[in-house]
Amino acid sequence: MPKKRSGGGLSATQQAAKFLGVSVLAGAVMAGIALPAVGALGLAAKGSVEGFDELPANLKQPPLSQRTTILDSKGDQIATVYSRDRTVVDLKEISPYMQKAIVAIEDARFYEHGAVDLKGVLRALNKNARSGGVSQGASTLTQQLVKNVAVEEAGDDPTLVAQATQQTLGRKIRELKYAIQLEEELGKKKILENYLNITFFGQQAYGIEAASRRYFSKSAKDLKVQEAALLAGIVQSPSRYDPVNDPKEATKRRNTVLQRMAEVGDISRAEADKAKEKPLGLKVSKPKNGCITAVKGAGFFCDYVREVFLNDPVFGKTKKARAKIWNQGGLTIQTTMDPKAQKSVQASIKNHVNRTDEVATAGTIVEPGTGKILAMGQSRPYGVDVKKNQTTINLSVDDSMGGGAGYQPGSTFKPIVAAAAIEGGMSPGKSYSAPYKMEYPSPISVCGGKNWVNTDGTTLTNENETEVGPYSMRKATALSVNTYFVQMIADIGICPVTEMAGKMGVERADGAKMGQNPSIALGTQEMSPLTMANAYATFASRGMYCTPIAIESITQRVGEKSKSLQVPKSTCSRAMSENTADTINTLLKGVVEDGTGTEAGLGSGRPSAGKTGTTDGRYAAWFVGYTPNMAGAVWVGDPAHERRMVNISIGGVTYAKVFGGKVPGPIWRDMMSGALAGEPAPNFTLVPLPSDNPGRGRGDRDDDDNGNGDDNNGNSGGTTGGDAGGTGFPTPSFSWPDGWIQGQGNGGNNGNGNGGGFG
Repeated sequence: MPKKRSGGGLSATQQAAKFLGVSVLAGAVMAGIALPAVGALGLAAKGSVEGFDELPANLKQPPLSQRTTILDSKGDQIATVYSRDRTVVDLKEISPYMQKAIVAIEDARFYEHGAVDLKGVLRALNKNARSGGVSQGASTLTQQLVKNVAVEEAGDDPTLVAQATQQTLGRKIRELKYAIQLEEELGKKKILENYLNITFFGQQAYGIEAASRRYFSKSAKDLKVQEAALLAGIVQSPSRYDPVNDPKEATKRRNTVLQRMAEVGDISRAEADKAKEKPLGLKVSKPKNGCITAVKGAGFFCDYVREVFLNDPVFGKTKKARAKIWNQGGLTIQTTMDPKAQKSVQASIKNHVNRTDEVATAGTIVEPGTGKILAMGQSRPYGVDVKKNQTTINLSVDDSMGGGAGYQPGSTFKPIVAAAAIEGGMSPGKSYSAPYKMEYPSPISVCGGKNWVNTDGTTLTNENETEVGPYSMRKATALSVNTYFVQMIADIGICPVTEMAGKMGVERADGAKMGQNPSIALGTQEMSPLTMANAYATFASRGMYCTPIAIESITQRVGEKSKSLQVPKSTCSRAMSENTADTINTLLKGVVEDGTGTEAGLGSGRPSAGKTGTTDGRYAAWFVGYTPNMAGAVWVGDPAHERRMVNISIGGVTYAKVFGGKVPGPIWRDMMSGALAGEPAPNFTLVPLPSDNPGRGRGDRDDDDNGNGDDNNGNSGGTTGGDAGGTGFPTPSFSWPDGWIQGQGNGGNNGNGNGGGFG
């Protein structure tokens, strides 16, 4: 076993080995790295010698990862995201002081030698041999660039990073070979430019532009001599010379760089001495990375954009390929987010629901006919600090896109059942007995020619005993009568309903298949707010369903050039006839103006339509509504499906019970009012509906689809009934088209009037 000499130097054996290493490496350098693939040198290991004589394209123009900027539809910045905080700049955009400082401290003979500084190699090897360790390096800037490119391509994979930096003779010789070729093909200025753009400067800053902005909040072209010296000094050891965490050590290193700049003649000794006296002058900008930095509460919209990119095959055949492009960055993504709509959504949510409430809310707005997502927000902000009620779960979207398992939409699903029935030929004047309580009808046809059978006598009820038919479709929709819609689905079958839902893009949030059960009519399948908003946009666009989109365009900067990337396009298809959609619009217009959704109305100057929804146990409440030019959905509830919304405080207001018309409705009204401010107010195309059949009226009705309390059918409810005409159905506030028949109701005792309301 070789031993050191008593004086601490190398043994004879070690000296021989060191001399041999020096000779081999020096000979290789002098021979221009014209070496065969000799296994003894480590060149053939793991195929590392393949393509050895060819310079990889990524060395000429490294695919540097950069920050990605996400913009709203008007071109204003929403957020920046990156795996490497880097902004690539041309050499002319970098301060001459910075160029001189990095050369002076890292490779003072950069402009004098070739790719390999033979003097430096021999000097370093000699010094290291004497010290018995590695006290001095000899890599030129060009060699460092080659290694940095390999590290950059390794990304965050520790195995690949280790391979890129492994201390083997084979890697070193390959590095020298490529360095020679780079010098021949790129020249000194381009090499320096690439080096300054790829190098890590600590504090998450990659490249000189990001470093300059991080430490001094200025562009690299404006760096002063002492600032340039500080940044140049960091490169050797970003952690040791970090000026934020160790300003004393960083100052010593800066002064060393200034001294070296004076020694090589870049600045005078007087300039160096003056610069050494200056304070570090830091003006640190905190890293702003990720959707947590998004403005206007758009963190979840930002995250949805990322999910779209990583999941849509248009950006790459595999998820790995898409992730590589995303991590490489340099993207400018213009989205569909309308800043006015987004601001309105967040303002409305903030006014009605606190982030600390036991329940949360989420709201989404889309544009009918285009599928563009205009806004997306929620009461619990984007982030990872649970103590601040933050979350990264997007409550507006499906599980596969960063959301949760969804929430039962309740009676907001009923218009889809009605659309399936009307599209199949049912008259909107169809009347059902709609008793207060009934067994689920059986058998009911389902897809595949089979039947659903009520084997255990399962029953359902309306909200209270006074809710008794017969009702027409108009009344049943306005009052959200459960038994009416179950009788309807029994007549038409379940399959037409699930098929209509599919045409409208309605799917379960957890990705499971839609259940073949008549309770689907009552909204028992979990959905997301985005799904419901986009489904109702189908009604608004007179039956045309358009897939939702969040991205308008993407450009990617690669080196000094930019290119456009293909983006997903909305695909529109006819889900139902115009007449069916117009009929639903007419029905749902009445819900907002005179039914369970009156508190969501936008006023007489802005035609709107919509539907309330409340689930069993009041675990979720909804309002989904639309105008001809915007559709939106609001959900309120406990994301964990544990807290019932009874005797609960929301937004500082205490509610005995929550239902769709009372909490989600006003949130929807306020968010849509702001989003639509200054926008055109087009009308719906309404259709005449058949006259209602006379039936039992009601004097006891909640604003909820299934609620109790406030009477919507007269000026007073309960046992005394309402005014004449009130107990049948409320008189509409809009003018009836020619050919419509307006009926009259008569008040009755116990809240039950004899009369058909209106026709």
